[in-house]
Amino acid sequence: MIKHPPKAALLSIVNRCNDSVAVKMTVIFGSIWCVYAFLLFSLTPLVVPKWQDTLLYISNCIQLVALPALMVGSAVLNRGANERAEQDHQALLEILADVKEELADLKLRTSGLTRYTTEALQRPMVTDVSISDQTFVNLGGSPPPDTDPS
Repeated sequence: MIKHPPKAALLSIVNRCNDSVAVKMTVIFGSIWCVYAFLLFSLTPLVVPKWQDTLLYISNCIQLVALPALMVGSAVLNRGANERAEQDHQALLEILADVKEELADLKLRTSGLTRYTTEALQRPMVTDVSISDQTFVNLGGSPPPDTDPS
Protein backbone atom coordinates (compact mmCIF):
# COMPACT_ATOMS: atom_id res chain seq x y z
CA MET A 1 0.00 0.00 0.00
CA ILE A 2 1.36 3.43 -0.99
CA LYS A 3 1.29 6.17 1.64
CA HIS A 4 0.25 9.55 0.30
CA PRO A 5 1.43 12.74 2.03
CA PRO A 6 -1.28 14.84 3.64
CA LYS A 7 -2.82 17.54 1.48
CA ALA A 8 -1.47 20.32 3.68
CA ALA A 9 2.12 19.08 3.32
CA LEU A 10 1.73 18.68 -0.43
CA LEU A 11 0.20 22.14 -0.73
CA SER A 12 3.05 23.60 1.32
CA ILE A 13 5.63 22.01 -0.98
CA VAL A 14 3.83 23.31 -4.07
CA ASN A 15 3.58 26.84 -2.59
CA ARG A 16 7.28 26.89 -1.70
CA CYS A 17 8.15 25.71 -5.22
CA ASN A 18 5.90 28.37 -6.79
CA ASP A 19 7.38 31.09 -4.59
CA SER A 20 10.89 29.97 -5.46
CA VAL A 21 10.19 30.00 -9.21
CA ALA A 22 8.52 33.44 -8.97
CA VAL A 23 11.44 34.93 -7.05
CA LYS A 24 14.00 33.46 -9.46
CA MET A 25 12.08 34.79 -12.46
CA THR A 26 11.85 38.22 -10.81
CA VAL A 27 15.60 38.24 -10.22
CA ILE A 28 16.31 37.10 -13.79
CA PHE A 29 13.92 39.59 -15.42
CA GLY A 30 15.24 42.32 -13.13
CA SER A 31 18.86 41.85 -14.18
CA ILE A 32 20.76 44.00 -16.63
CA TRP A 33 21.62 40.90 -18.63
CA CYS A 34 17.94 40.38 -19.36
CA VAL A 35 17.78 43.98 -20.61
CA TYR A 36 20.70 43.30 -22.96
CA ALA A 37 19.11 40.07 -24.20
CA PHE A 38 15.79 41.78 -24.93
CA LEU A 39 17.62 44.64 -26.63
CA LEU A 40 19.34 42.19 -28.96
CA PHE A 41 16.04 40.36 -29.42
CA SER A 42 14.32 43.63 -30.42
CA LEU A 43 17.08 44.45 -32.94
CA THR A 44 16.87 41.04 -34.67
CA PRO A 45 14.27 42.20 -37.26
CA LEU A 46 16.80 44.74 -38.52
CA VAL A 47 19.14 41.90 -39.43
CA VAL A 48 16.53 39.35 -40.51
CA PRO A 49 13.31 41.20 -41.46
CA LYS A 50 11.38 38.06 -42.45
CA TRP A 51 11.45 36.85 -38.78
CA GLN A 52 9.54 39.88 -37.58
CA ASP A 53 6.15 38.12 -37.26
CA THR A 54 7.67 35.20 -35.35
CA LEU A 55 9.62 37.53 -33.06
CA LEU A 56 6.47 39.59 -32.41
CA TYR A 57 4.62 36.43 -31.35
CA ILE A 58 7.51 35.38 -29.07
CA SER A 59 7.64 38.89 -27.62
CA ASN A 60 3.93 38.80 -26.79
CA CYS A 61 4.35 35.40 -25.11
CA ILE A 62 7.25 36.70 -23.03
CA GLN A 63 5.16 39.68 -21.93
CA LEU A 64 2.20 37.47 -21.02
CA VAL A 65 4.41 35.26 -18.85
CA ALA A 66 6.78 37.88 -17.46
CA LEU A 67 4.24 40.37 -16.13
CA PRO A 68 2.39 37.98 -13.79
CA ALA A 69 5.69 36.34 -12.79
CA LEU A 70 7.15 39.72 -11.83
CA MET A 71 4.05 40.62 -9.83
CA VAL A 72 4.05 37.31 -7.93
CA GLY A 73 7.81 37.53 -7.31
CA SER A 74 7.44 41.07 -6.00
CA ALA A 75 4.62 39.97 -3.71
CA VAL A 76 6.75 37.11 -2.33
CA LEU A 77 9.71 39.42 -1.75
CA ASN A 78 7.46 42.03 -0.12
CA ARG A 79 5.99 39.37 2.16
CA GLY A 80 9.48 38.69 3.51
CA ALA A 81 10.13 42.40 3.91
CA ASN A 82 6.84 42.84 5.77
CA GLU A 83 7.69 39.98 8.12
CA ARG A 84 11.10 41.52 8.84
CA ALA A 85 9.48 44.92 9.39
CA GLU A 86 7.01 43.39 11.86
CA GLN A 87 9.86 41.70 13.75
CA ASP A 88 11.79 44.98 13.83
CA HIS A 89 8.68 46.78 15.07
CA GLN A 90 8.21 44.28 17.90
CA ALA A 91 11.89 44.59 18.87
CA LEU A 92 11.63 48.39 18.92
CA LEU A 93 8.51 48.23 21.09
CA GLU A 94 10.40 46.03 23.58
CA ILE A 95 13.32 48.46 23.59
CA LEU A 96 10.91 51.37 24.11
CA ALA A 97 9.31 49.60 27.07
CA ASP A 98 12.78 49.02 28.57
CA VAL A 99 13.72 52.67 28.06
CA LYS A 100 10.46 53.83 29.68
CA GLU A 101 11.11 51.55 32.65
CA GLU A 102 14.67 52.85 33.05
CA LEU A 103 13.47 56.45 32.71
CA ALA A 104 10.85 55.94 35.41
CA ASP A 105 13.51 54.45 37.69
CA LEU A 106 15.85 57.35 36.95
CA LYS A 107 13.10 59.90 37.71
CA LEU A 108 12.38 58.15 40.99
CA ARG A 109 16.05 58.26 41.99
CA THR A 110 16.61 61.87 40.92
CA SER A 111 13.43 63.10 42.65
CA GLY A 112 14.91 61.91 45.95
CA LEU A 113 18.18 63.69 45.17
CA THR A 114 16.33 66.88 44.35
CA ARG A 115 14.39 66.76 47.61
CA TYR A 116 17.54 66.14 49.68
CA THR A 117 19.41 68.92 47.86
CA THR A 118 16.57 71.37 48.43
CA GLU A 119 16.42 70.47 52.14
CA ALA A 120 20.18 70.87 52.49
CA LEU A 121 20.12 74.29 50.86
CA GLN A 122 17.32 75.47 53.16
CA ARG A 123 19.24 74.59 56.38
CA PRO A 124 21.03 77.48 58.12
CA MET A 125 24.79 77.66 57.69
CA VAL A 126 26.69 76.24 60.67
CA THR A 127 29.89 78.02 61.58
CA ASP A 128 30.81 76.30 64.82
CA VAL A 129 30.46 72.59 65.37
CA SER A 130 30.78 71.09 68.83
CA ILE A 131 32.28 67.63 68.77
CA SER A 132 32.30 67.31 72.56
CA ASP A 133 31.52 69.65 75.43
CA GLN A 134 34.99 71.22 75.33
CA THR A 135 36.08 71.07 71.67
CA PHE A 136 34.95 73.53 68.99
CA VAL A 137 35.70 73.49 65.32
CA ASN A 138 35.33 76.82 63.61
CA LEU A 139 34.28 76.54 59.97
CA GLY A 140 33.79 80.26 59.42
CA GLY A 141 37.36 81.45 59.87
CA SER A 142 36.79 83.76 62.91
CA PRO A 143 37.79 82.65 66.43
CA PRO A 144 35.04 81.29 68.68
CA PRO A 145 33.74 83.90 71.14
CA ASP A 146 34.65 82.15 74.41
CA THR A 147 38.17 80.83 73.62
CA ASP A 148 41.37 82.26 74.96
CA PRO A 149 43.66 83.45 72.10
CA SER A 150 46.92 82.87 74.08
